[in-house]
Amino acid sequence: MLFPLHHFFTEKLNGQTLLISRTDSIGDVILTLPLVTVAKQTWPGCRTVFLCREYAREVVACCSSVDEFLSWDSIAELPVHQQVEAFRKIQASVILHVFPRREIFSLARKAGIPLRIAGSTRIYPFYSCNRIVWMTRKRSDLHEAQLNLKLLQGLGIKESYSTSQIPTLYHFDRIPLPTNEIQALIDPTKFNLVLHPKSKGSAREWGTANFKALIHLLPAEKYKIFITGTKEEGDLVKDELIGQFAEVVDLTGRFSLRELIAFLSRVDGLIAASTGPLHIAAALGKKAIGIYPPIRPMHPGRWEPLGEKASFVVLNKTCSKCRHQQHCECMEAITPEDVYRILSMI
Repeated sequence: MLFPLHHFFTEKLNGQTLLISRTDSIGDVILTLPLVTVAKQTWPGCRTVFLCREYAREVVACCSSVDEFLSWDSIAELPVHQQVEAFRKIQASVILHVFPRREIFSLARKAGIPLRIAGSTRIYPFYSCNRIVWMTRKRSDLHEAQLNLKLLQGLGIKESYSTSQIPTLYHFDRIPLPTNEIQALIDPTKFNLVLHPKSKGSAREWGTANFKALIHLLPAEKYKIFITGTKEEGDLVKDELIGQFAEVVDLTGRFSLRELIAFLSRVDGLIAASTGPLHIAAALGKKAIGIYPPIRPMHPGRWEPLGEKASFVVLNKTCSKCRHQQHCECMEAITPEDVYRILSMI
């Protein structure tokens, strides 16, 4: 359902600025890039500005559909009147509130952005937005990337996109060049496989024991294995996982996000839970295998990696037993053999 647009004609977006607001995690930002591409394809002359957290800057920089990056962290620390002025300086004609934040709703209105679009079934966006795309994420059967694209209905774009179309819309093609150090890590005679066992608590994890068993299954003459994550995550898995295998390369805490993207552009595949690196690998066209619980809305129907060679593993059931706890029986029930089978098939 679209509410009336006041004195604005979207066919004139060429030559004007479109502001896209998505200030949550890296995976969410990746899955918002197709929206920017479709807008850019529809109005090639429009200027696209992506508002997100500073730590996701390098992800946004990789997308050729984005013209400018705007740091929400830098704006958020300013006094309110300066925040309004920062939004006003963008000179945006339209803002798409992909991730709803009440303070950004308010700033966009105070800055006088003419068309302010949000997707919701709730009341509070009505106070600051003048066009609402009537939609619910929590109960939808659509993938997150499809839900993001649905917001373009507020600009008159009615087309629906299948999950198979999404990989062509990332335009994730401004990849930083790998350093000599990164190049030296890659073994051209083997399948270079990244295991990303932790998620910083953002997703259900498969468990260190399962990753350890998977490494035992992988023939050393065929696979070169890397472990990635933050330094803190590396400390959590060092004794049980990294220290058990002399041939496994520990990269935890070693890369910035820019360096990680460059490194992933050179490897052959990645296995992880529903994390940012999984979606980065998928956008890069790698063999990206996600391990998921069958719990809505955490299930792969909403969050699977979308890429030319991406896939996922999940138990064939619907379950909510572990919804309110981190320990997940359905995740632990996925066997290393299940994951190895998918890796061998892709």
